[in-house]
Amino acid sequence: MRRNGRVVMYRCALEGVEATYADTARSFARHSHDRFGVGVVVRGAQRSASGCGPVEARAGDAITVNPGEVHDGAPFDASGRSWRMLYVEPLLVYDIARDLGAPSPASLEIERPVLRDARFAGLFDRAFIAAVDGPLALDAIAREEALFAFLADVVARHTTVRLRQSAPLLRGRTNVAVARARMRIDDDPAGALTLADLAVEAGLSRFQLLREFTRETGLPPHAYLIQRRVALARRLIAAGAALADAALGAGFADQSHMTRAFVRFFGVTPAGYAAAVR
Repeated sequence: MRRNGRVVMYRCALEGVEATYADTARSFARHSHDRFGVGVVVRGAQRSASGCGPVEARAGDAITVNPGEVHDGAPFDASGRSWRMLYVEPLLVYDIARDLGAPSPASLEIERPVLRDARFAGLFDRAFIAAVDGPLALDAIAREEALFAFLADVVARHTTVRLRQSAPLLRGRTNVAVARARMRIDDDPAGALTLADLAVEAGLSRFQLLREFTRETGLPPHAYLIQRRVALARRLIAAGAALADAALGAGFADQSHMTRAFVRFFGVTPAGYAAAVR
């Protein structure tokens, strides 16, 4: 029985985002947050007040709260419940809404405090992992892609904004824009890049960059970056670099990260490749 349980706030790797995990039988008094809250109930169930009135959430349900929305929370029984949450700065959500074509994103609200949505849950899991994993687990582009994909889905399908149909980009403009972003990666695959860096280079919004880069290359920016890093690591190993040096020289966090990527692309370990070419 969890009489008190625990609430953990993680050091978050994404700017403008806070991540928490709670496993507790505690009842929370009425309160509000200054950020958007989105999450998933992992175990048990709870009742709470919301801007829509009393609601109930059970394991597997998505739960949300808008900035300034007064709510509380109590478990169904003494066994308590657990949930994971991301709290996101409003300006970040509004920026994403603008990228998606919302005419007035500052009036945006999430429509339902509780919903059952497998797509939401899957994208949330990726975004939560991106937010709380150790600093070496994912690079900036992978984290941003996961967060942006999740929040874009929330904005498009679960908020009060009505998105305008964006005018299609001219194919010539798209080709040039994606080529600029690709060149930025190709010129320095080992460098630290963010999705915002590539978007500025391309002259597109982050949403447009993700969509058009994937359409043009068949890969999202992070997957393309990893492919170029593996290619660089292969050249360094063939030239005689030690495996650990090749990993760092190609931009991988460490040798184990390089090994996983190398096997995924080539089917052999870096050590096996080195033995074959030296």
